[in-house]
Amino acid sequence: GPWQIPVADCAVTAASYDSYAGEAMAMGERTPVALLNHAASARLAVAEAVTNIAATEIGDLKRIKLSANWMAAAGHPGEDAGLYDAVKAVGEELCPALGITIPVGKDSMSMKTQWQTEQGEERAVTSPLSLIITAFARVTDIRKTVTPQLRPEQGGRLLLLDLGMGKNRMGGSALAQVYGQLGSEPADLDAPEHLAFFFAQIQHLVANRELIAYHDRGDGGLFVTLAEMAFAGHCGV
Repeated sequence: GPWQIPVADCAVTAASYDSYAGEAMAMGERTPVALLNHAASARLAVAEAVTNIAATEIGDLKRIKLSANWMAAAGHPGEDAGLYDAVKAVGEELCPALGITIPVGKDSMSMKTQWQTEQGEERAVTSPLSLIITAFARVTDIRKTVTPQLRPEQGGRLLLLDLGMGKNRMGGSALAQVYGQLGSEPADLDAPEHLAFFFAQIQHLVANRELIAYHDRGDGGLFVTLAEMAFAGHCGV
């Protein structure tokens, strides 16, 4: 944006100097949620990547391709089963329901380390299951990309499209972490068809230049989303 505030939801580049076609990339992850629900963490990573990349003109949801970077502490109690649940949730259920493929990825299965202190004390650190999703897609017209930058001179209204369906589940959220808590019930993508419908409607608005600004409600919640949009627009809300 004009004030060099890096809050855009996706990165968009032109294919060449003499073309308005291009490509977009966005990321999604919800690692802390895996401490409560492995499958929910994986679904949220995919959902975040999709809601991020929706800010530019892609068209059909099926045009998005995903790269999945899995990290887990294989062999640690409960982690192998959790990894299975997460892979099943994304690979066999969510992505087929959305019509999205995962043609590439990588994995790191040794996310646990053990060592001995100088006093002879045994120490160990185990990382929670982590899925980092990177979404890629062809962009029809890069000029139609929408950023979180609010534009007060253009008027308009702020609308919240609540994919959480009013449940406001706070487990594993940034707010919980601030208070040193984990919570009990994390957010989740309950219905893939809601995400697909959301994406289609946002794409229609982007294509017709009917959105002034766009930002996903991420880990920090609605307040942080609005604050970032205000920072990008150099204005109050």
